[in-house]
Parts: sequence; structure tokens; C-alpha cells
Amino acid sequence: MRAKEFQALLVSLNACPEAVRWCKGKSLAVAWRTSKRADWMLWLCGNMADKPGWPTRQQVVFAACACARTALKHVPEGENRPLAAIETAERWTKGEATLQEVRAAAGAAGDAAWAAGWAAGDAGDAAWAAGAAAGAAGAAAWAAGAAAGAAAGAKMSVLVRKHLKVRA
Repeated sequence: MRAKEFQALLVSLNACPEAVRWCKGKSLAVAWRTSKRADWMLWLCGNMADKPGWPTRQQVVFAACACARTALKHVPEGENRPLAAIETAERWTKGEATLQEVRAAAGAAGDAAWAAGWAAGDAGDAAWAAGAAAGAAGAAAWAAGAAAGAAAGAKMSVLVRKHLKVRA
């Protein structure tokens, strides 16, 4: 997708102004290859999920789960609800769990994060990313990006590129 087409797509999807500015003059292929913003990448794929040439919603959720797993190191030992939420969402991507199960697991993990007040909300972000199967894939993008943080953005974008292929 050429730069002008890509810009038009971003505008039509109501992408954030920062992303639109960063992508200006870049084709989809260049933006995808050079982005260090996993949240933007997941947001875009979430909004384009199941369209020709784009990943499926299940693939987007699975990629968000991969990003969320990196935040598990911030979860206190013995607190298993965020991991359970991620695993439940991963099972949903394979047709092995229902959206109701994902919502319940994500809610429990979110409750745990809220109650514990975990540092920088990383564990809560992991839970929200895993819970993306219960909502729009755009929520997965936001959550995975939040879990990533600025310093880990480049690592997350590598994970997203590993799990999601777009027809640029």
C-alpha cells in the first residue's frame, strides 16, 4: 500500500494524530518494517482484522497475548490470574475457550491488579491485553502497548512482526 493510500486508511480509521504524523510519507511496508510502536501495529491490525491481506482477529489477539506475557515478570510471585487470563485468551484463539471464559479470566486478573496496585500497572496491562478477545482487537493494541512501555517498544514491535503478517 503506497504512502497516500496508507495515510487515507489511517485517517479513515481515526488513527491518533501522532501515528498519522509519524506515518506521513511512508508506505505500509516501510511503516510496518520500521515501527517501534507495537500498540500502533496491533491497533491497525485489530481495525483491519479479517479483511483480505490482514491477520485474523484470533491472530491479533494471539500477538497481543505474546506482548502481554512480557509483562508477567512484574506480577508478584504466586499471583496467577494474569497468566490465566493470557492462557485463556490464547485458548480462545484456537477455539478452545469461549468469550465468556476470557471475560471472566480477564476480569479476575484486572481485579487482582487493581487490588495489589502493581508497579506501573504492567500486570494489569497484561490482563487487559489477554482480555482483548472479549472486546475489540483495538483494545488489545492499546493494552499491549501500555504493557510495552517506551523502553520495550522495539522488542514488542519485533514480537508483533513475528506473529502478524500484513500484505504491504
